Amino acid sequence: MLPPKALLDALSSQATRLLSGDNPLPRSELESQLKALLQSSLSKLDLVSREEFDSQMLVLARTRARLEALEARVAEMESGSTTTP
Repeated sequence: MLPPKALLDALSSQATRLLSGDNPLPRSELESQLKALLQSSLSKLDLVSREEFDSQMLVLARTRARLEALEARVAEMESGSTTTP
């Protein structure tokens, strides 16, 4: 994974190269090349899809709920065992 500064610098230099040519590209060609450049740059980042993020958030919420339930049971068991000699 590239550091954000290096990624932005590379992206900026490539965009400048595309925009500063002697023979200006047609708008549609320029848009497609910039889109490809952005997709290539973003693919180098360590990103997850929104779907994967939401899925992991659900797993985390369930895990926390189970942990809290287990902690409550342990506390209940400990309080019961300390009163019994």
